[in-house]
Amino acid sequence: MAIQEGDKLPDATMHIMQDGRPTPVSTEDLFAGKKVVLFAVPGAYTPTCSNDHLPGYVVNADAIKAKGVDSIVCMAVNDAFVMDCWGKDKNAEELLMVGDGNGDFTKALGLEMDVSGFGLGNRSQRFAMIVDDGTVSKLAVEAGGGLDVSKAESILAAL
Repeated sequence: MAIQEGDKLPDATMHIMQDGRPTPVSTEDLFAGKKVVLFAVPGAYTPTCSNDHLPGYVVNADAIKAKGVDSIVCMAVNDAFVMDCWGKDKNAEELLMVGDGNGDFTKALGLEMDVSGFGLGNRSQRFAMIVDDGTVSKLAVEAGGGLDVSKAESILAAL
């Protein structure tokens, strides 16, 4: 069953790049005592993710943070190296690029999808959430291949 609004995030470890190497980061590190916008994409460098989803958060980062958000986390079932390079390529300095390389956090959320028919294996559904001190206060999961409810402008409006 997928996570719902009002649920506490599951414990998991993902990775960020720090000092040139993948460094573990726990959900506790990312969310405890903070207001965080987390958005997830099916894959770094894929068309909708690169051309629309991530850039919307880059452009709106200051406005989102002005609403009391401590950090904006972009996550994908990609490794930390890929997420770091993609963030640099897209000028996402204001965002924390997090790799859920094994998909453990995505699975624990119940928001995985099988896209092995496209050669991509198991990935994350496209979604965004507002997390207050580890508890989901807003969850927006896209239907199909769309980009509407999880885009930066929609999350900004929900803040």
